[in-house]
Amino acid sequence: MKEMKSTDDRAVERAVLVGVMVRGRDEEWQVRDTLDELSQLAEGAGAEVLERVLCKQSEIHAGHFIGKGKAEEICRKVKELDGNLVIFDEDLSPAQGRNLEAALEVRVLDRTQLILDIFARRAQTREGCLQVELAQHRYLLPRLRRMWTHLERQAGGIGLKGPGETQIEMDRRRIKELIITLGKELDLVRTRRAEQRRGRHRHGWALVSLVGYTNAGKSTLLNRLAGADIYVKDQLFATLDPTTRQVELPNRELCLITDTVGFIRKLPHHLVESFKATLEEVAEADLIVHVIDCSHPQVEQQIDAVNVVLQEIGAENKPMLCVLNKIDTEEGAHAAKRLARTLGRSVAVSAITGENIESLLVELSDCLKGDKELMNLQIPLSEGRLLALLQNSATVLEEKYEGEFAEVLVRVPLPLVPRCEPYRVKKD
Repeated sequence: MKEMKSTDDRAVERAVLVGVMVRGRDEEWQVRDTLDELSQLAEGAGAEVLERVLCKQSEIHAGHFIGKGKAEEICRKVKELDGNLVIFDEDLSPAQGRNLEAALEVRVLDRTQLILDIFARRAQTREGCLQVELAQHRYLLPRLRRMWTHLERQAGGIGLKGPGETQIEMDRRRIKELIITLGKELDLVRTRRAEQRRGRHRHGWALVSLVGYTNAGKSTLLNRLAGADIYVKDQLFATLDPTTRQVELPNRELCLITDTVGFIRKLPHHLVESFKATLEEVAEADLIVHVIDCSHPQVEQQIDAVNVVLQEIGAENKPMLCVLNKIDTEEGAHAAKRLARTLGRSVAVSAITGENIESLLVELSDCLKGDKELMNLQIPLSEGRLLALLQNSATVLEEKYEGEFAEVLVRVPLPLVPRCEPYRVKKD
């Protein structure tokens, strides 16, 4: 596997995490679970997590999100632990962020800002950087006053890796102009992606998208299926940029499988909006493969979180195959048997060991064969390009050459059927 080297030499930040449970709205176990996830995100961003604080209250306070008494308690805790950062597992309004920083006397981040920072540090391609930059500016626009006070210090740190250090001179008009410009650039990206998809369909390639909760094993699975060399690490959002690889199925047909960005509970709306160019790969796929981490204790909640995002991008009705991953663990094997009884079409595998990968390939072949039509064709040898296309993109079952013609029995992808129709052998 490739190792991703970090060039970030900033000092480790010492963070206190804060989760809020509103009585009558939240379950304590849910808040603690998302707080665990926030801890993984913070550590993935390079912070040292000192303490987790759970605030139980009857309502959200408009000024500070939490009560003033709780804010004073957290302030004392941060000073005792020599912390320099507080991260809330919620989205804070600009006013709440300013008030909390004044009350806690340290920098305050919310969940969205932390995720945006991670995305900014890990995006590699021009498209990925554009999408993250757009999301950052949309987040920044209503928070200019607060963000300017950070940028005046010209300091590094989680949540401060913005689209550029010139933001200290930006005004609202400039940021709005940038949002419009970035939106236009991403529209061009979406146009190019749409043209690429049309080209793939013209060649008859089936398009498959891997989706799943972050860290479910999508990249590891694609590496296993295609012999790819995608960066893999046991952390949330280890890979962000979509990767497409060609995979040969047991029936000799080819398909293109794309590994997309992982989903997460409380996925910031800014990211869903900004990553539409990437997420369209999911909405336009012939088949969605939902990779599920069966070893996770909240696997059902992770499945629900993925389904919510699929609904948001209009892909909830796409044909889907569930891949129950990580059966190499005792917890995963047990959960896979239970989930297989409640989910739709599914295959239990271990992407890390390769167990049942052949069964997954067979299942993929079966899922995709419905997109093909069996045709008996008589093609002139002068149509060499069509014959070559069928060899590469269709399943040739029988082939015979007679004089100046090739007689073939072939399972043709639906996009190629109109091109083959003139050469179909008519039944008497």
